[in-house]
Amino acid sequence: MSADQSFSALGLNLPPAPAPLGVYKPFLIVGNMAYVSGHGTVQEDGSLIIGRVGEDLDLEAGKMAARQVGLAILATLLKNLGSLDRIERVVKVLGMVNATLDFEKHPYVINGCSELFAQVWGAEKGVGVRSAVGMATLPDNIPVEIEAHFLLK
Repeated sequence: MSADQSFSALGLNLPPAPAPLGVYKPFLIVGNMAYVSGHGTVQEDGSLIIGRVGEDLDLEAGKMAARQVGLAILATLLKNLGSLDRIERVVKVLGMVNATLDFEKHPYVINGCSELFAQVWGAEKGVGVRSAVGMATLPDNIPVEIEAHFLLK
């Protein structure tokens, strides 16, 4: 099954592809690599999921927020590439979690995005290298920000 077919079979709705809120490009192709800038928790109606994991959101809500960020990244990919089938594989995911000082489950939260990508591109091509780190704050008090790199076909 192709990535576009896998995504369609999941029956998920994408949020609008976020517009840049500063001086940067949300998406850039260099050679055979596609780079996606840090994306936040944009929902279908354009609003953001807000809050700190471990304080305002529990572990599962944090994971769902990371999944929502993954959907925002997919929206940007589709806007710029026209098809998820143009992606050969996920190369790298950097996940940042706005969490309390005692929170230690950052990788579990970022699994929300990583599991989504694995569902779209498959367990081999949908999983790349990854970092999951805690942050004292994130823009607009969003719980998760993720950037990703993809190899193009």
